[in-house]
Parts: sequence; structure tokens; C-alpha cells
Amino acid sequence: MTRYIFVTGGVVSSLGKGIASASLAAILEARGLKVTILKLDPYINVDPGTMSPFQHGEVYVTEDGAETDLDLGHYERFIRTRMSKRNNFTTGRVYETVLRKERRGDYLGGTVQVIPHITDEIKRRVIEGGRDMDVAIVEIGGTVGDIESQPFLEAVRQLRVEMGSNRTLLMHLSYVPYIATAGETKTKPTQHSVKELRSIGLQPDILLCRSERAIDDDSRRKIALFTNVEERAVVPLPDAKTIYSVPRMLHEYGLDDIVVEKLQLECPAPDLSEWDAVVDGKLNPQHEIKIAMVGKYMELLDAYKSLIESLVHAGIKNRTRVNIDFINAEDVEAENGLDLIKGADAILVPGGFGERGLEGKLESVRYARENNIPFLGICLGLQSVVIEYARNVLGLEGANSTEFNVKTPHPVIGLITEWIDSEGKVETRDEKSDLGGTMRLGGQECRLEKDSKAREIYGKDVIVERHRHRYEVNNNYVDRLQQAGLKIGGWSADDTLVEMVELPEHEWFVACQFHPEFTSTPRDGHPLFESFVAAALKHRQAK
Repeated sequence: MTRYIFVTGGVVSSLGKGIASASLAAILEARGLKVTILKLDPYINVDPGTMSPFQHGEVYVTEDGAETDLDLGHYERFIRTRMSKRNNFTTGRVYETVLRKERRGDYLGGTVQVIPHITDEIKRRVIEGGRDMDVAIVEIGGTVGDIESQPFLEAVRQLRVEMGSNRTLLMHLSYVPYIATAGETKTKPTQHSVKELRSIGLQPDILLCRSERAIDDDSRRKIALFTNVEERAVVPLPDAKTIYSVPRMLHEYGLDDIVVEKLQLECPAPDLSEWDAVVDGKLNPQHEIKIAMVGKYMELLDAYKSLIESLVHAGIKNRTRVNIDFINAEDVEAENGLDLIKGADAILVPGGFGERGLEGKLESVRYARENNIPFLGICLGLQSVVIEYARNVLGLEGANSTEFNVKTPHPVIGLITEWIDSEGKVETRDEKSDLGGTMRLGGQECRLEKDSKAREIYGKDVIVERHRHRYEVNNNYVDRLQQAGLKIGGWSADDTLVEMVELPEHEWFVACQFHPEFTSTPRDGHPLFESFVAAALKHRQAK
């Protein structure tokens, strides 16, 4: 029977519940257990798909096409279990389901209430998400005390009563500040946070105490005394040099032993050698490069979380420290704006939506193309390559995407109105379709051309990568683009949609319509990013 570990957070947000949950999962996986992780988000949006990257960071896309919270990216980077639609749901999704049932008459005219109808739906989704697993870690978004998270916490309380103490465990992540002027560690915020939990019927079994520095034994004893938690279960979690050292850190504090004991699990000691190798590669690089990332969400770098981590992974594989120069595309449009990227060893143009900063991206593409600088374009980055090539090589003045200019004389990028989804079903849309959930989403096959750079990089004929976009290369221009030297390196499985483009005569110039960052992990890396970083290192060494 599946065991459930519920993870809550207190005092302040952004403490790292996602990293802590993923790290614990990594240790349990290293002990031979089948582990999955769920993220329960208290906001009323149905999913994060229409939310601004400035507010919520990136939208992570699962293999089966769900638009989810970025924490699911952490989960997939730390464990090898693939996330799916059932691993993330919001208050909005829960209410949408309950209200649909009410409209159908499923409740037989009864009054629909938070308890039991909303909490029952939350419990159903939690149980479904953990099905067929040894352990399911359930992270509750937000901070204890927020009004939004109360139905989730009530559902957790009910599940703990229904399943019993041997099948459920509550781990609370709190903040323990150090007041430098007083030279003291303060435990009062944690005491109040646990008091808030206990007021709604939840007693933590384990406390993870986040802090800038390690918490002394006296403070741990004091926290244990005032929170009714065993002293050994008050686990310090100080800042780490890299997030990938957190599994080893938590193991050394004995967290997994406590979990295994309390949930009565039988499993061997963990083998964390893969994580030790990752940390060694991250902290002891032999080389160094600088990559200019030209995007539009630079005020909140969580908008590119998976992409940044993918470059880190590629750096680990190449024993190279990857320094990323985050450049706002609008700044490149200014006079002498190209000076911002001229010292880079490689240039990367990531995905994004909307016209703002487009011209800066096009200038960056042109600079990389004309100066033989390694270049990687992702999603809108590929579309920027096609637009720039059409304008400056084919001479198609005003070439553009219909996303930005519906009256462009040369719509080299257009809205695709019909396509096959990841389950083989035909999907359709038009300009008036809802924005949420109407994109080409999830893992889809891409067929690589035999004599292409893409085929050389991946080492296989067919790959599966994840998509999140509405617009595609207009096939009416493909022949002209290819005749002018822009090679199509990859096609969709049915040979109807352009997936990858490249410049054969260039040192390293590749762009893809999909998002390879969603399948990169620190232990396994990703061939496209590894090749890109290797090309940047070669370019730097040749200077």
C-alpha cells in the first residue's frame, strides 16, 4: 500500500519545499523504492498555462502534455519517475471538477460545500496520484496560515485519520533566522508556524529547519521541546553550495532513516554515488565559458528555470563552469546593443510569447550567424531564426510571424489550425480559441534527417521531445529557405511540421521548435545541451 508524506511550509514562502521534497524522493529512490511526488497549488487558476512568467516562473510541461508548476521540473530532475497530469492540480481544477458534477446533478440536489465535497475531491486526486507507488510525497503549495491552502490542509488531516500513522507522515519546512546583530538563532517563528498547524489538527512528525547557517544543538532541542517533535526529527537544512548536494546532506542528518522507520518500510541503505558524482562535477570544473541568453523575462529568472539547469547539467558533463549572461532582448535593440553579446562564447535565444523584444532576438540571431558563434534557438528561438533568415538572406522584406503581424507580406511563421496530439487525437483551434490548454503540448516524436547535425548530436533517427507553442514554420516557405542554405534537421512524425533547423556551414548553429530543457537531468544530461556547451568551449579555446 502506498505511503504518503505530506510536506508543508511555514513562516515565509520560497524556502525550497520543492527542492526538499525532491531531495527526499531522490534518497528514497536510491533505497530502491518506487517514488512519485505531487504538487497541490492553492491558486484558483485551473493551471499555470496562462499565468505571467513574471509572477509564477516557467510553466513546466509533462510528457503527457500537462502545463504544471515549475516544481515538477525539480521532481523530474531529482528522480527518474516521469510526472504526469495527475502530479499537479490547483484549487481551480478541484472546484471546476466539483462544479461540473453539481451541474450534472451528481450530488442529487444536495448542498455543495468545502467539506466534504471539495476535500473529498482533493483526497481522491491525492490517492490517485500515489497509485502503484511505494511512497508518494505530496507538497502543499503556499504557507501555513494562508486562507487559500486551508481546504488542502483539511484534506491532509482527514487522510491522516483515515489511513493511520503507519501510512502517513507530515514533514513541515520552516525558517529559522539568524540575527547577526544579536548573534542568535531565533526559533520563535518556527514555534508559531507549528502552533498554526496544530490549531487545525496537524502535528508534524518531522521539521526541516531552513537557515543561512547550520542550527546549533541547543536550538534544535528548544524547537523539539516547544513543537512536540522528536529532537532527532528536527533536521537542519542550511544553505548549500549546490541544490544537488541536498540529498546527501539530508541523508547524513538521518532524514531517510526516520521516514523509513515511521512508515515501516523495508529497504536497503541508499546508494548516493551518482549524486556525489554530480556534485563533484558541479563544484570542480576544469573549464569555463560564457553564454549570452537573450530573452524577455530577465526580471525573474525562474521563468527559465529548466533551461538554466539544463546548461548546468551540460556543464557538469563537460567539466565546465557555465556562466550565463542574462540579456534583455529589448536592450539589444538599442544603439550599440550588440556590444552586450560580443564577448560571449555562445548565444542562446529561448522561448517566449509576444512581440516585445523580438527585434533584439533577431539581431542576436543575425550576429551569431554572421560571426560563426555557436548558437542554440528554442521554440521562439527557432522562429526567430526563420524570420531573420527570410529577411536577411532570402530578402523577404517584412517577413514575420502572424503572432506578431497578421498582415505581414511574408508569414514565414503561422498559426497551425490542426495537429495530432501526444495521444494521437486530432486537435483544432483558431485565433479566437481560449489561450489555456490550446497549444501543441507534451512529448511528440521528431524524425531526424540522416545527414543532419541534429542526427549526429542525438545519435538516433527518432527522438521524443516536449512542446509548448501555437505557431509553426509555414511550409510554403520551406523549399526556398532550404535552397538558400537553412537546412531542416528534423520533422514531426508525419513529416508535416518543421521541428529543427541548422546551418551546415556554420561552426554550430541549431534551433528546435520543442523544449529540450524539460528532459535534461543532472545525472543523465541532455545531448543537445552537452553538444552546445562543448561547441562553446571549443570556440573559446580557439580565440
